[in-house]
Amino acid sequence: MKTEFSPEQLKSPAIQRSNEILRTCVHCGFCTATCPTYQVLGDELDSPRGRIYLIKDMLENDRDPDPQTVKHIDRCLSCLACMTTCPSGVHYMHLVDHAREYIEERYERPLFERALRWTLARILPYPGRFRLALLGAKIGRPFAFLMPDARLRAMLEMAPKQIPPVSRNDDPQVFPAKGERRKRVALMTGCAQRALNTDINDATIRLLTRLGCDVVVAEGAGCCGALTHHMGKTGESHATAARNIRAWTREMDAGGLDAVVINTSGCGTTVKDYGHMFRNEPLAQDAARVSDMAMDVSELLMQLELPEGAGQDLRIAYHAACSLQHGQQIKTHPKTLLKRAGFEVAEPADAHLCCGSAGTYNLMQPEISRQLKERKVQTLEAKAPDVIAAGNIGCMMQIGTGTQTPVVHTVELLDWATGGPKPRALTTAGL
Repeated sequence: MKTEFSPEQLKSPAIQRSNEILRTCVHCGFCTATCPTYQVLGDELDSPRGRIYLIKDMLENDRDPDPQTVKHIDRCLSCLACMTTCPSGVHYMHLVDHAREYIEERYERPLFERALRWTLARILPYPGRFRLALLGAKIGRPFAFLMPDARLRAMLEMAPKQIPPVSRNDDPQVFPAKGERRKRVALMTGCAQRALNTDINDATIRLLTRLGCDVVVAEGAGCCGALTHHMGKTGESHATAARNIRAWTREMDAGGLDAVVINTSGCGTTVKDYGHMFRNEPLAQDAARVSDMAMDVSELLMQLELPEGAGQDLRIAYHAACSLQHGQQIKTHPKTLLKRAGFEVAEPADAHLCCGSAGTYNLMQPEISRQLKERKVQTLEAKAPDVIAAGNIGCMMQIGTGTQTPVVHTVELLDWATGGPKPRALTTAGL
């Protein structure tokens, strides 16, 4: 694609990067075949190719974003299926992230929308605040039908029936390996996951220590910054990410680390991009160190030689989170591990398509999200599973609101298969 940025514009590192990406695009349209919003809406401007044209026009002309452009950029899930499909290697993620930052800086949204986005940014990344908000939503859920805005209804409806108690395993500490120590790793405990489902981190710690890892929960580490990053709130997201970088590099320099392990794939995609996010900042070197050391828990488990398990007599429908299969290009590890542990694993049709969760997307674009959820649940249930497994808390919550089949994290099943307790969701379902 031909671009016409001025020399003055190209002095900006963000414009330089977007220019590189835009010039890679050859207009082929392969991306439209795998874009969930294009499939649902059928509008070229709701496809990656259409959004690329909108972003190019906005950036090249250095113009303030208009409502039409903002609408179509906001409708993007950032599922990154287009990056998996693209034969030219267009790095759409960096381009749309730049567009969102540009919109945040130069577009004044309606008051209600500004208030909504401000509220989400001040609650979701903070487990204590989020837990209180969930309690309020749980109380208000019976009155959701009275809410005048679909986004407010979605926020009330997302509250789980049971809000788990705080897990002290998420506090800064070191969990020593059982038996001979093979690795020393830092576990990212995250933010929303600590309020929504504490079993995931607990299972991860049990499993990794059982397989010979010292597991460090680093002082000062927390939210990865993804939620605010994808809202275009770069200052807030970088401040959050910087705290993680400093926390983990302290551990690297003190006791040493073999990996920074992440069990929420949406966070993993962001942490692996810290090197790019901070490339022009003082933390650039440390950010690159963290990105190079970041691993999804399934990547680490493939190195640790998970013991083979006996047949578990459970049929698992595996949901591939977009941030794992497209953002990190990890496609086979979770299925391989589940099969090794003794589970029967089935993958649904159109496994490349998003479930509609996508961070805050199911709260900000509830109607599109609902359609994607219904499609995903239908394909998963078509496999007649006993359990649905996924590697991302957002997907688990999204899918769980549309099915009676228990939804668990992959690591919970692997922990159970190797000596841990049965996942709570299976016990509740009577399995």
